[in-house]
Amino acid sequence: MSGLPEGAAPAPAAPLRIVLADDERMVRTALRAIIGAEPDMEVVGEAATGAEAVPLIRELRPDIVLMDVRMPEIDGIRATEQVLAGLADPPRVIVVTTFENDAYVYDALRAGASGFLLKRSGAEDLVQAVRMVARSDSLLFPAAVRELAARYAGARAARESARALRERLSGREAEVLRLMTKGLTNAEIAALLTVGPATVKTHVAGVLAKLGVRDRTQAVIAAYESGFVRPG
Repeated sequence: MSGLPEGAAPAPAAPLRIVLADDERMVRTALRAIIGAEPDMEVVGEAATGAEAVPLIRELRPDIVLMDVRMPEIDGIRATEQVLAGLADPPRVIVVTTFENDAYVYDALRAGASGFLLKRSGAEDLVQAVRMVARSDSLLFPAAVRELAARYAGARAARESARALRERLSGREAEVLRLMTKGLTNAEIAALLTVGPATVKTHVAGVLAKLGVRDRTQAVIAAYESGFVRPG
């Protein structure tokens, strides 16, 4: 029983609440216009520096933050770290950048950002990225994340060895993690493994819990940095 009167439609989901953090007013204005045109999104606050962004995000508790990776006072990397460390249920962060093959972007992902977006991206790409990160059922721009990992993972201290990582996972969880690094959605993984999407969702949750990470992006980074998955 749904509890709804016969013929009644369910109430629409609340719009995604978004904070913009960018030191360029024109960029914030453009992002606000794009997001404001979407019925399932709303901008609830803006910040021009990382120092402004952190307390604003803690106060407003948005669902998503679009965070410029390079800002005065506190850059997007440190701001992301502070936001994620200071809230029990923090928002998902998408870092916004000019250059995709940038160590700053990789470090922001490593700090806990769920994905990144290029400033030259079109409106459709932006709203799709926000929705994808909000759903958290696939990796945002997997090819670009793999390229960043290939370039920078080896220069970062691995959080644990491939053997240690593997020993923490069941055989099926390890298989799911490998498929996650390819950017597959839960539905695509389910089709490959001939199991139900709910089963895959359970395995993904197990991977994140055992690796001590919040989302797929950090799981993928851990897989590359440990050598569990190798670039190429």
